[in-house]
Amino acid sequence: MPLVRVRRRSRARKYGVPLAIALVVLATLYIVSASLGLHRVATQLLTVGSLEQRLAGMERPSDPAALGYRGDPQTALGLPFETLAIQTSAGPAEAWLVPEPFQPGAPQPHLAAVYVHGIAGAREDGYRHLPLLHEAGLPTLMISYRNDDNAPASEDGRYGFGLSEWPDLEAAILALRDRGYAEVIVVADSMGGAILGQFMAQSTEAGRVSAIALDSPALEFEAVLEHLARNMGLPLPGMVAGTTLTMMRFTQPSDLRQASVTGRYAGFYGPLFVAHGRADQVVPFAASRRLLDLRAASDAGAVTVAHLTEADHLQSYAADPAAYEAAFREFLALTRVP
Repeated sequence: MPLVRVRRRSRARKYGVPLAIALVVLATLYIVSASLGLHRVATQLLTVGSLEQRLAGMERPSDPAALGYRGDPQTALGLPFETLAIQTSAGPAEAWLVPEPFQPGAPQPHLAAVYVHGIAGAREDGYRHLPLLHEAGLPTLMISYRNDDNAPASEDGRYGFGLSEWPDLEAAILALRDRGYAEVIVVADSMGGAILGQFMAQSTEAGRVSAIALDSPALEFEAVLEHLARNMGLPLPGMVAGTTLTMMRFTQPSDLRQASVTGRYAGFYGPLFVAHGRADQVVPFAASRRLLDLRAASDAGAVTVAHLTEADHLQSYAADPAAYEAAFREFLALTRVP
């Protein structure tokens, strides 16, 4: 019997170590190949014009509240507006300023709203919110930022997931300050949430933001990568996403490891509105759920209004406009609207 045991141990050493090495090599090859595939997808997502080309052949909706509608505020909603050229560090970026409703004898408001769209979006995507902001008496600035049709192009031709775009939002808020609006409510969709988050983290003007509304916000770039990997059916999506993020450090102009803003929103002192759908195929719902949990656990006393649905990316409004508007009005009631 002792001899048999020795032979079994010898056989285990003989085949076990090479088998373990083979498994490690195969796992490494898989992670590398899967990460390269995810890297291609992510690079395409961040390349200016890629998503726009896909959407170019789509028929534009006639409903201003539908994503993809194009037309100025007067054409879309019958609202007068002024076209501004916001002077950003990259050059002038066009914006629409919709003034507050005229009220004889009313004092000049000190609070304005700003709308920030996401990748492949446009100012018009804010028409879901504009009537409600106007109803609340808020002047609203609908901005463009670098790489939009009405704004300067970046030299690298890439979106920076907020890391490169936030100074354009800062320039817009400073333009409002120069017009007498000391505070702003910012409404941000998708990557607009990443842009606003970077502004809140890096700008000396962050204190001017008194309330925030987010729809399908892109809070963590690594979480978006993992979500894409999971949607592609890749095993070990977290490991693949982490490896891809490391690769992108050497292939992208911005260090996307810094594209993380959950903590900044969790600690925001003012009212926060979050709309997100569980079926979102672009930005993970779990990231918003985590933000809401962090806000709930905070002892800062900040108020949060959540409108959670079963919808896809930026489709919570379309799923139930009345419920969305009711939640957004609840949020506006918490702000210091004149």
